Amino acid sequence: MRRLDLARYGAALVSGGALALSFPPRVLWWLAVPAFVVLWLVLRGTGARRSAGLGFAFGLAFFLPHLWWIQHFLGNDFGPWPWLVLSALMALFICGVCALFPLVSTLPAAPVWATLLFVLQETLRGLIPFNGFPWGRVAFGQVDGPFGRLAVLGGAPLVTFAVVFTGFGLAAWLPRWTRAWALVPVVAALAVTPLISVEAQTGSRTVAVVQGNAPDLGLGLLSESATLRANHLRKTAELTALVRGGALPKPDLVVWPESATRTRDRDPVIDGAIADLGVPTLVSALRNGENSVIVWDPKTGPGQSYAKQELVPFAEHIPLRPLARIFTPFADQPDLVAGDQPGVLDVAGTRVGVGICYEVAYDYVLRESTVSGAQVLVVPTNNAWYGRGEMTYQQLAMARLRAIEHGRAVVVAAISGVSAVVRPDGSVVKSTGMFTEDLMTDSVPLRTDLTFATRFGGALHVLLTAGALGACVVASWTRRRARRESASRLP
Repeated sequence: MRRLDLARYGAALVSGGALALSFPPRVLWWLAVPAFVVLWLVLRGTGARRSAGLGFAFGLAFFLPHLWWIQHFLGNDFGPWPWLVLSALMALFICGVCALFPLVSTLPAAPVWATLLFVLQETLRGLIPFNGFPWGRVAFGQVDGPFGRLAVLGGAPLVTFAVVFTGFGLAAWLPRWTRAWALVPVVAALAVTPLISVEAQTGSRTVAVVQGNAPDLGLGLLSESATLRANHLRKTAELTALVRGGALPKPDLVVWPESATRTRDRDPVIDGAIADLGVPTLVSALRNGENSVIVWDPKTGPGQSYAKQELVPFAEHIPLRPLARIFTPFADQPDLVAGDQPGVLDVAGTRVGVGICYEVAYDYVLRESTVSGAQVLVVPTNNAWYGRGEMTYQQLAMARLRAIEHGRAVVVAAISGVSAVVRPDGSVVKSTGMFTEDLMTDSVPLRTDLTFATRFGGALHVLLTAGALGACVVASWTRRRARRESASRLP
């Protein structure tokens, strides 16, 4: 391999690592821009095959550290292969679009089309294979910086576009006056700040989160469902005692984390615990083959429920079951049943939007809830599988971006932390530690206005996708025509 190629691959690896460092729990969001500056410079002047290889190196250097928490989850039993294979599979999407960069680089405003291609690979990663894996979208690392504010206009796709375009644009146009175009996203991000509001529009609700905690056992949690149930019943009883004793104000609504218990249509123990508390509770439970959130009334018991729509592949539903036995402990368990209705529940005189754990990474789930009238959003999750790594912070960042996107407060209820209360501007006003039992209570504003992103974010995403595909078509046609004209001039 030539020295220049070694330098390119080294720079691609460094830039991919820089992108990984831009994500929470670090507050280094700004590193994403130089990461894409370097990626553009690395790819400049290369052909499709070399661009693909460099893109793969960039993607692998990003996903390996970003998804390290999978090694904690599966590594002790299955070795590094699930982590390595998933990271490599995700890097292949970046590899594929980088192979198209030389094609669109022949068009005017090449950074625009290259950026659209990068957004396209994030879209594809959220669709295929097996309903996709939308983790690691650039936007999810930007909630602490100005680019994150653009979520109010176009959600995660627009935020990713802004970051990548800024990096590509600065690199492509740096020696020219046109480099100013690369700063348009920064100006736009600052300009949209007045559109982000945190004021209550229909009052407020005091919400309590019961974080019962779980042992840090990785796959050992498969046999700990009774422990999780006991922990959350005990903490609920503690909440009841604190409210009765006046140490805590009586909440309007209580939230349990994802899969805090297994239950049936009737459950006298939970009935008794919530009747003693005297507060409507969103009980997150495995019930009737569904991962669900149930409205549990202190007088009438279980009522409305929401079933998780986006099930985790190879965990909650098992594609390729014979092959899956090689790398997942869930292969011999029956698939959960996916829901098909928006996550919106009426409880405590409030319209509550729900997205369970993994669903917060999908654009449509909480958008549907908000369009259906949700005044506040709740994200129950179980991150105890993944140890003390970065997964829970990555997921909290997604919830914070959704708060800005939809102009809603978000309550994150995690079995072992981090649970948090997030304001509609994405700021965290209260949170818990990891692997500790806790009770968290705070008042959240109820809002009804729909942001531009909630109304039109889906359409904008379609336009961005169409722009990427259209650029490829136009560039291919232009290249083909140039070749025909060149051939016609030959004697």
